[in-house]
Amino acid sequence: MAGTTVKVNAETYAKLKETAMQTGRSMVEVLTSAVEVYRRRVFIEGLNSDFDALRQNRRAWADEQSERDAWDVTLTDDLQGD
Repeated sequence: MAGTTVKVNAETYAKLKETAMQTGRSMVEVLTSAVEVYRRRVFIEGLNSDFDALRQNRRAWADEQSERDAWDVTLTDDLQGD
């Protein structure tokens, strides 16, 4: 695995090292996991912000609801009457 150097402050390094020791994982694994968790969090926060903005626009939100309703009718397509 090719690597690179990332500079962190002493406090962050200590936390990274401690977490690695507690979990039995390498510092690279801990940092990789932490970055992925943070990346997902940023994505969800952005998505929530976008939906909040959409809800503030009454017409756009009504259009969104109409589109959802249109798609909802497809949920039972091809289902047998079991």
